[in-house]
Amino acid sequence: MGVPPCRRPREVQYEEETVTEQRAPETPEGREEPIKQRKNGLYPAVSDELAQNMRSGWADTELRDLEPIPQATETARRRAALSARFPGERLVIPAGNLKTRSNDTEYSFRASTEYAHLTGDMTEDGVLVLEPVAEGHEARLHLLPRSDRENGEFWLSGQGELWVGRRHSLAESEQRLGLPCHDVREVAGELAAQAGPVRMVRGHDAGLEAALAGLLDEERDEELRTFLSELRLVKDEFEIGELQKAVDSTVRGFEDVVRVLDRAEATSERYIEGTFFLRARVEGNDIGYGSICAAGPHATTLHWVRNDGPVRPGELLLLDAGVETHTLYTADVTRTLPINGRFTELQRTVYDAVYEAQEAGIAAVRPGAKYRDFHDAAQRVLAAKLVEWGLVEGPVERVLELGLQRRWTLHGTGHMLGMDVHDCAVARTETYVAGALEPGMVLTVEPGLYFQADDLTVPAEYRGIGVRIEDDILVTEDGNRNLSAALPRAAGEVESWMARLKG
Repeated sequence: MGVPPCRRPREVQYEEETVTEQRAPETPEGREEPIKQRKNGLYPAVSDELAQNMRSGWADTELRDLEPIPQATETARRRAALSARFPGERLVIPAGNLKTRSNDTEYSFRASTEYAHLTGDMTEDGVLVLEPVAEGHEARLHLLPRSDRENGEFWLSGQGELWVGRRHSLAESEQRLGLPCHDVREVAGELAAQAGPVRMVRGHDAGLEAALAGLLDEERDEELRTFLSELRLVKDEFEIGELQKAVDSTVRGFEDVVRVLDRAEATSERYIEGTFFLRARVEGNDIGYGSICAAGPHATTLHWVRNDGPVRPGELLLLDAGVETHTLYTADVTRTLPINGRFTELQRTVYDAVYEAQEAGIAAVRPGAKYRDFHDAAQRVLAAKLVEWGLVEGPVERVLELGLQRRWTLHGTGHMLGMDVHDCAVARTETYVAGALEPGMVLTVEPGLYFQADDLTVPAEYRGIGVRIEDDILVTEDGNRNLSAALPRAAGEVESWMARLKG
């Protein structure tokens, strides 16, 4: 595999005979490292003649006059806000590196949210540096440049373009991203040699953290991370458009699932998972989080992602899934569907209760409202239903005061949504859960009722029923807009919708 920036290359064996030792660019430690050949046949021995041949005969593929990325204006504005918050301080925001899945294979790369939000770049190993100047900061991006054909890197290194595909050159990246771009393999040494305070978003690039260890302070770094989380609380027009795009693809993914429920019945929940994943990969970057494809009693497990159980007619399917766009904004939608297309009487009773709770929660989403209001509104409805059904002793105020409904409601009614499915997660309490809603915020409203299969406090017919309904709600100037309104919610609408799709 390749040599990630700020890390030494892993040790591999040389071929003993007729090996030309090609030289890679210098590492951050200032030493040249050979690109070594493997004995296992993956990298055959390189003769001098072959090495010379591979240096020439390649067409010029440099791209010129590239259009800026659509969010270039917004990323510049976000960097300006960051600069104003930390004047005179050097700021370092890494994209992160590839992570090993097993042996010499890696997981698909996903850039850190903070980095992608500030740059629009999605590639591994990148580092954004905001260098303090007389007035504000000079932002510069450090990226892995195109592979060097002279030293053999492009075909001998695991990061070479013949292995992983063409990268943008630094000049191309400057045109696209609107930032000066430099070779990332030099950034650790450059930063370590600088004087003055440094703040860094930790947890994404261990090699760079180690190189800067003597300059970093954990408390100061956490302040940076918190600010960047709060910077995403209110979405701009580009972000709202991307979230709508994610939701629209997600709606189509749910339609795909309904059309193949008969095949899932013949196999397992995995068929549902794979069907939705296909839509996510065709129309977006990936799924935004592990899809929950929970049939029957699995619907009562909040984060059921094994997705290996049976899909049976007469039971419910709780599908919680979201498409992530190419710009890394994700939807987060849940529908609970009768697998055979029709709710039983009890299933419909539970479903209608959750629907009523969600309606109350959505109605509470408006500018100036307390963040917790939509949760409280939904919980009040569910507590009243539990009292009405005789599952808990009232009155409702007593149930809410003691939190007795939580045995069956289990979780909060929603969260902020954006580039992370649980966006703005390290924002301060006073600006998030104890704050007020503002136009441009996007959050989920997702009440649920879950009667565990082994819960002896409820009648047997309730056991194994789990229902959640979740939509993505934009706070507007005069109320809210349901971004996922195209997906039916009311029980009768769900049944009619499923019947149309199943033909």
